[in-house]
Amino acid sequence: MFSMGKMNDQYLPLFLASCFFFISHSQTSSNTSSQHHCLPDQSAHLLQLRQEFVEKRMYSDYYNDSYPKMKSWKADSDCCSWDGVTCDTQNGEVIGLDLSNSWLYGPLNSNSSLFSLRHLRKLNLDSNNFSSSSTIPSEFGQLVRLTYLNLSYSFLHGRIPSEISWLSNLVSLDLSNNYFEYFVGGDFYYKLLDLRRIHLEALVQNMTYLRELHLGKVNISSSLPQSLANLSSLTSLTLFDCNLQGKFPSNIFLLPKIQAIDLSHNYELIGFLPKFLYRSSLKKLHLRATNFSGEFPNSMVNLGSLNVLDLSETNLFGELPNSIGNLKSLNYLDLDSNNFSGAIPPSIGNLSQLTHLCLSYNNFHGQLPSTFGNLAKLSSLELDNILFNQEVPSFLRNLTQLEQLSLSNNKFGGIFPIWLTNITKLSFIYLSRNQLKGPIPSEISRLPNLFALRLSQNSLTEAIPSNLFTIPSLSILVLDQNQLTGPLKFQNISSSPLSELILSENKLNASIPRSIANFTKLQVLHLSSTNLKGKVDLNIFLELKELRELRLSGNKVFVSKANINSTLPKFSDLRLSSCNLPEFPDFLKAQNELRILDLSNNNIKGKIPNWFWNVGKETLIFLNLSFNLLSEFEQPPLVLPWKNMQTLDLSSNMLQESFPILPLSTIYFFASKNNLTGGIPPMICKVRALQILDVSNNQLIGQIPQCLLNLSKSLEVLVMRNNHFQGNLPEMFINGCSLKTLDLNHNQIQGQIPRSLVECQMLDDLNLGNNKLNDTFPFWLVSLPELKILVLRANGFYGPIWDPHINFSLSKLHVIDLSHNNFSGKLPSEYFQNWSAILQFTGKDKSQPRYMGGDSSYYKDSVTIVSKGQEMELVKILTIFTAIDLSNNSFYGEIPNSVGNLKALIVLNLSGNNFTSHIPSSLGNLSELESLDLSRNNLFGEIPQQLTSLTFLEYLNLSQNQLTGPIPQGGQFLTFQGSSFEGNSGLCGFQLSKKCGNNEIPPTSKMKHESSLGEGFGWKVVVIGYACGLVIGLLTGHVVTSRRMDWIVRNFGVNLRR
Repeated sequence: MFSMGKMNDQYLPLFLASCFFFISHSQTSSNTSSQHHCLPDQSAHLLQLRQEFVEKRMYSDYYNDSYPKMKSWKADSDCCSWDGVTCDTQNGEVIGLDLSNSWLYGPLNSNSSLFSLRHLRKLNLDSNNFSSSSTIPSEFGQLVRLTYLNLSYSFLHGRIPSEISWLSNLVSLDLSNNYFEYFVGGDFYYKLLDLRRIHLEALVQNMTYLRELHLGKVNISSSLPQSLANLSSLTSLTLFDCNLQGKFPSNIFLLPKIQAIDLSHNYELIGFLPKFLYRSSLKKLHLRATNFSGEFPNSMVNLGSLNVLDLSETNLFGELPNSIGNLKSLNYLDLDSNNFSGAIPPSIGNLSQLTHLCLSYNNFHGQLPSTFGNLAKLSSLELDNILFNQEVPSFLRNLTQLEQLSLSNNKFGGIFPIWLTNITKLSFIYLSRNQLKGPIPSEISRLPNLFALRLSQNSLTEAIPSNLFTIPSLSILVLDQNQLTGPLKFQNISSSPLSELILSENKLNASIPRSIANFTKLQVLHLSSTNLKGKVDLNIFLELKELRELRLSGNKVFVSKANINSTLPKFSDLRLSSCNLPEFPDFLKAQNELRILDLSNNNIKGKIPNWFWNVGKETLIFLNLSFNLLSEFEQPPLVLPWKNMQTLDLSSNMLQESFPILPLSTIYFFASKNNLTGGIPPMICKVRALQILDVSNNQLIGQIPQCLLNLSKSLEVLVMRNNHFQGNLPEMFINGCSLKTLDLNHNQIQGQIPRSLVECQMLDDLNLGNNKLNDTFPFWLVSLPELKILVLRANGFYGPIWDPHINFSLSKLHVIDLSHNNFSGKLPSEYFQNWSAILQFTGKDKSQPRYMGGDSSYYKDSVTIVSKGQEMELVKILTIFTAIDLSNNSFYGEIPNSVGNLKALIVLNLSGNNFTSHIPSSLGNLSELESLDLSRNNLFGEIPQQLTSLTFLEYLNLSQNQLTGPIPQGGQFLTFQGSSFEGNSGLCGFQLSKKCGNNEIPPTSKMKHESSLGEGFGWKVVVIGYACGLVIGLLTGHVVTSRRMDWIVRNFGVNLRR
């Protein structure tokens, strides 16, 4: 604990005293007592101390050597011989008390006899339970002779008293890992020790002899004082998870005797690694999950004694220097989740003492250096998400000491590397999210110590080898999202320790053997979407008494009437979505520990029974009953009873109820597509944690409560479309509004859009279409920098949408629908110049779609648009989708050429206006355009030939204009019907009854007599070529159209309305 190097004279007495203490403590208690007997008052104080606590074992799972030390204390014996007691051999005073791991339970009171032991030099109360104490008693400040104080792991909480700083002789102070854990329903919370900045400064100023300062998990919530760098004797500093802020004093890294620094899990602590001094004594450096930044310093090579380096989850960047291979003492290196780039230095293979190496989640490129095969002592190797594009390197077979191998989320291909089965110490193999093919080799069963095997999200095929289930140590088997098939064979498994079996999303096409009930230790079982044969008897799983998590969604499940008794497993997570259930299963009546219950997409009809309100009443946080046939509550509760509910989904049923009173804990509430009636109850405003409220497509009436918008500091999504809400919009959106989506489409809302909406700076979806709003265009919307969707269609808006004095720039706008209003005026060429999101086509990969609608995986924005002549409800909106609909207004003048700059535009509808101009040829630049409607205007001239280059154009409507000349031939134009061009008397082409004359042949069909093909190129060849071109064009159009439409339906979830 203490450094044995040269010491200054001022520390010599303290050093000798400490040495004497440890030597004396190492002697047997009988030897101690033989020199001097305990003083009577000391004995009395100790016996009184024993009466202050009860005996209660707290750490049996963690400390095999824990026992109640005070149990052996006897009043008729010398206290100096008592377990944990050390006396001064000269005078019999108690100078040391070690009651660590002693099963003490009860409050540590300020009048405790402990504080009468004024000669104490060492006090260790580590790992007891003083949780009923409000804080550390200030009386500790009276024990001024203390050189060693350890109160760690003792469930203390509250403010650390300033009197602690009076202990100026302390050499070692440990207050770490004190917290009081308490539960509210299914969630747990912490109370921590708190240390004010002013008291920390006093502590550092007074305790000048400190060598060890351990304050892990103490809530400091401030920056560190610079004076901490003055503790020249400091060897060990532990400040993990202290909520430290500000900049870390970098001189602490350079203290002459510092050996260990742990600053991990201080997310707001910023800092930089210094230029380390030559022959620094630093041995352990933990900076995990801090905000340190900068490059990996070359001076790190000066840390010749460094054996632990954890820089994971920081903001370090740049290339790793090759000199990292000179840190020869390193046995633990973790650089996980940074921004390191470049090639992985081969010199890492020179770190011959390494036992743990993690380089996961960085931006390295290239291949894994073969020198890694030299790391003979390596027991843990983690290289997740580095994207090596090769097979798993065979040189890793040399790592014979490996116990954990994690190579997930890469592009490793080929078959499972069978040579891994020769590394017999392997306990953990993680190869999920790769491109492995072929069968799972049965040779894996040769690994006698295998505890966890994770191979999910690969392309593995064939049946699961039955001998995997007989591996005597295997506890976790995760094989979901592969192409594995049946049959499933569970034999000789009665002694299996398997606790987690995840097989979801495979092609098992097999029945579940009843022998699965022999996995007596099974706690987690996922069989969702595995194409199980026939009806699955749920009662099989009810025999697994330890089962806590069961997922059978996407299979046909049969539930027989089971006896409801205490022997059923107590589920915490039960998912039976899409299981063809006709009713609520009876066994749920006994489920009072459920946290997650999913019964969505079944055929459960009728009333929600009364007994259901008691299911998980104290514990349930997630309930999904959506997409059933539920009609009403058998007996509506005054308030929904689940005290800790966070996500409640009742959508897509037939509920004919008034709006339910939600639990105060609710965060997400979905009740769309029901028949809810009445108004929104004022009680909704007491649900202050509410983030998403979706009650669209109901029969709700009345006004939107103003108090609902007072929740907007928490409320992020408010969707109330397709109801009967009336009146004006509430005027006040408060400062700090968090709204991201406001969708009130299809109601009867009147008045104007309140300008206070500008307080909602995160708003990205504003949908007020199909109401009775009456206002000019809200130019102030330019103050909403995140706005992506703006729908004002079918209201009473009027006037121009352009003001030369206002820079109307919506740089993130993807969808704007102003149709069916009374807007008027011209669209100048500069109108679209700042619409950045539509101007630039990003070319993002459409095979990995991303959707609008915030961060929630459970909710995505939706919108109804007119595209391709049909009204479509996009149930979710791709981030690459763009649309402009200005139809059915009174715009006039020219269609600006600048529209052709909107390279990412997919839908353009300008129909039903008074535009009088040529069709801009620049529209041919809209390479992503799928739907173009310019009908019912006064457009004249010829159709630009450039439009034939629009290869994705599926819908074109130019009808009811004054266009003339031939219809261009080629590209998608060969797929359009006459209805696309009708009402233009001057047009001709094969799509219309009016054919073009010889002097009106479409440009693509004109023959050039000067062709190099020669005079023999006659009319027959022309006809053949034209016919072939027509066939090829039609086929191409069909392929492009059908594939594009399939892609849209698949990724948008389109509902078509004709």
